[in-house]
Amino acid sequence: MKITDISFVEKYIRLTMDGYLKGWHERNGGNFSYRIKKDEVEKIEYFLNKNDEFQAIGVNVPNLANEYFMVTGSGKYMRNIALNPEDNIAIIKIDEKGENYKIVWGLKNGGKPTSELPTHLKNHSIKKELTSDKFRVIYHSHPANIIALTFVLPLTDKDFTLAMWEMMTECPVIFPRGIGVVPWMVPGGKDIAIATSEVMKKYDVAIWAHHGIFCAGEDFDSTFGLMDAIEKSAEIYIKVMSMGGKKQTIPKEGFIQLAKDFNLDINQEFLK
Repeated sequence: MKITDISFVEKYIRLTMDGYLKGWHERNGGNFSYRIKKDEVEKIEYFLNKNDEFQAIGVNVPNLANEYFMVTGSGKYMRNIALNPEDNIAIIKIDEKGENYKIVWGLKNGGKPTSELPTHLKNHSIKKELTSDKFRVIYHSHPANIIALTFVLPLTDKDFTLAMWEMMTECPVIFPRGIGVVPWMVPGGKDIAIATSEVMKKYDVAIWAHHGIFCAGEDFDSTFGLMDAIEKSAEIYIKVMSMGGKKQTIPKEGFIQLAKDFNLDINQEFLK
């Protein structure tokens, strides 16, 4: 058996190709991480090396101590992952303090994990705590329509949430808590990691203005589906605006009724 025959690795690779085929990953754009389950670590132990070269993460994530993650490589292209996984992705292990990481598989021709690793791990840390260990996926991509809207919509959680909720009835069902927005910041460092983690305390979605979107989820399908729904809503919004703007829409009372009928904990703050 090869490591790529193991179920979670197959699903990880499939998501990277699905995102590329959507057009969300120009050049080396976007990144993706998965917190590996304990029973899955046991299945891949044979393939892991004993590398002891730890490197600083840049943020402290003590509740991720000794955890393993599959992550995309810095500067790597999503379209190449399915062709050569071992050269384009890595498995890393966090040290016992949650301050450093080491590569234990992958990036066989050299390289480092994604430059957004501090943001990924900070988000994983938040979601592990808030979801009682359920959430394991953090996915970042560059969908054109949602990025375009960051140039015209006010950069507030309420404005983006209501705009996306109104475009498809399914959207408040898929993300009833709403969407968070991070104003433009230089990517790849501690500051944007902390800012994004603050958003992730409230929502499962963080839009980076003029850059892209982060989604968090329990598994591959739900996380990809969340991003897909938001980008589709953004596309509909742009089409509606290009046709002269809204002539009618879902009333706020409709969202309240939807929440009641579907037993949703919808964010009432956005309906005031």
